[in-house]
Amino acid sequence: MDEQVADAGWRTWPNAVTLVRLACIPLFWWVLFHTGHRAVAAWLLVSVGATDWIDGYLARRLNQTSTVGKILDPTADRILVVTGLLSVAFAGGVPWWFAGITLFREVLVSALTLALAALGAARIDVLWWGKVSTFMLMGTFPLFLLTSNGHGGALLAWQHYLRIGTWVFGVSALALSWWVFFGYIGPAREALRRGRAARRLR
Repeated sequence: MDEQVADAGWRTWPNAVTLVRLACIPLFWWVLFHTGHRAVAAWLLVSVGATDWIDGYLARRLNQTSTVGKILDPTADRILVVTGLLSVAFAGGVPWWFAGITLFREVLVSALTLALAALGAARIDVLWWGKVSTFMLMGTFPLFLLTSNGHGGALLAWQHYLRIGTWVFGVSALALSWWVFFGYIGPAREALRRGRAARRLR
């Protein structure tokens, strides 16, 4: 089926869900930095991350797959991950080196995406493991926030044990995200080849 015929346009329920998730970012900032309720902010952030699957599910269920959605959804994921990691790092919930490695990977992904688009590469579908790694990262930073206290306060017993588990989960998520990054090299080359071939046929 022709991709243009299957395109549902930009006014779809999946895209609306994605925009609502993005609209939660200012609310998360306000709760974290203006109210000091770290637990509330952590649950809000993890809720936004946990709903990542809804837009994709609705797109398939309602047959509302769109070109805008295929761009908006991964872009929203990048924004939410970067927002989460920087906010939690500023709040002292996670070491800057961990946030920095994660941020560097997100910057590389964004830069390479723009470079491929500028070179005329065909669009690359998001890998399933890429969605998994993003989902894990979205869960990692709320957990770091939940297992930290402002002003260097001592951790409660449950926070201490949960933080140990969070480190295991977080390092696994970060390692997986980098593995996925290198896994995109092959599809990127193929997309570039297909894009150049399509231009020669015009």
